[in-house]
Amino acid sequence: ELGWPESVPYLDRPPSPLEFYREWVSPNKPCIIRNAISHWPALKKWTLAYLRKVVGPKVVSVAVTPNGYADAVFQNRFVMPEEHQMPFMDFLDIVEKKVTSPNVFYVQKQCSNLTEEFPELVCDVQPDIPWMSEALGKKPDAVNFWLGESAAVTSLHKDHYENLYCVVSGEKYFLLHPPSDRPFIPYELYQPATYHISEDGSFEIVDEKTAEKVPWIPLDPLNPDLELYPEYAQAKPLQCTVKAGEMLYLPSLWFHHVQQSHGCIAVNYWYDMEYDIKYSYYQLLDCLTKTVKML
Repeated sequence: ELGWPESVPYLDRPPSPLEFYREWVSPNKPCIIRNAISHWPALKKWTLAYLRKVVGPKVVSVAVTPNGYADAVFQNRFVMPEEHQMPFMDFLDIVEKKVTSPNVFYVQKQCSNLTEEFPELVCDVQPDIPWMSEALGKKPDAVNFWLGESAAVTSLHKDHYENLYCVVSGEKYFLLHPPSDRPFIPYELYQPATYHISEDGSFEIVDEKTAEKVPWIPLDPLNPDLELYPEYAQAKPLQCTVKAGEMLYLPSLWFHHVQQSHGCIAVNYWYDMEYDIKYSYYQLLDCLTKTVKML
């Protein structure tokens, strides 16, 4: 009734700024765009050997977890990964399985890490997506670089950004929920904590005792506990695969859960959303959902 598609549609070319805003941003609908990044040198250049040569011994931030879930609910905590500083080539040794580790490693720091930690690679992509920048009248807040193991999973969540997610090599697997599914998606408050690797290599979970509790989604959409969260049976997820050379437009406030092929490389552009009537509608729905649960 709200016009959500039953599957994520494809565009065969990047749209004009006006067309994109009118057909996709304004109605808050996702799409996969082909031939939008076909001119990027990265599509041909970014092999692991090339990345090793260009970035090599540089120390970068790598998220390390025992189970592949960073920023996720575990043992009744909202647990964040250990942010490990390590030479990029040592990380690539793990991705290429030259070195074995029981832990899961993922370059996923999201504070514009492409421009901040990997400036050597920016010339192989673009500092922004021109037609998106023109459509929104702004530049991206952040440009992020992603590379990791297949065991690394992004738990179900939403962002306050218009997201253009570009896969350079490999594949990303997205499970999406529109904002209108909010009444069926559980949120609970959790004590924030961080994984910490002990001297013997084991992990411990250290509470961030001075931090406020974090609202997060405890449900795994790939294996939902419908006895505990029966409302989720009414949700209508969309699933899509974004392949190398393709771009996913992930609208603001859409819930998403992400998996990937091993060694998948991606770059995404976060544009701040407009806090307009769509945001107000979502806030109303969120408040009504919380109120009904309290009754």
